[in-house]
Amino acid sequence: VLHSLAIAKFISFKKDTKVLDVGTGGGFPGIPLAILFPETNFFLVDSIGKKIKVVNEVAIALGLKNVRTAHTRAEEIKEQFDFIVSRAVTDFEEFTGWMRGKVITNSFNEIKNGIIYLKGGDLSGELKNFPAAKVIDLKNYFSEEFFETKKLVYLPF
Repeated sequence: VLHSLAIAKFISFKKDTKVLDVGTGGGFPGIPLAILFPETNFFLVDSIGKKIKVVNEVAIALGLKNVRTAHTRAEEIKEQFDFIVSRAVTDFEEFTGWMRGKVITNSFNEIKNGIIYLKGGDLSGELKNFPAAKVIDLKNYFSEEFFETKKLVYLPF
């Protein structure tokens, strides 16, 4: 949960922001963020149906009116969003390929719309083709050992 909330250390989503959580799995980072930002709209997707069923039940049980879910692949989504978030679904270059055309160009948050990606380890190889990407070490926000190699990657569009 804390790993998911690292995104909130980076940005405070404004009212009516549209966020796509790709490969949400058990609802991370989308569910914790939806609780923290009740006026932000979250669309949580995963290609594995049983995971989405659980996430949908969690959202209903928590009374989250700002969450919708879908059992689908990210590439099949036709909507556009202010931000796309994810936790280490795949290689960053492949992920950005899936997200082409899914980011709204007009921004109204304090940072430009784009991708916010949580991932660990050495990302220099993965990010070599993304000079605009900003990498934030999460150990700067959290003292727990878990965060020693964890990073937040922000790619503005």
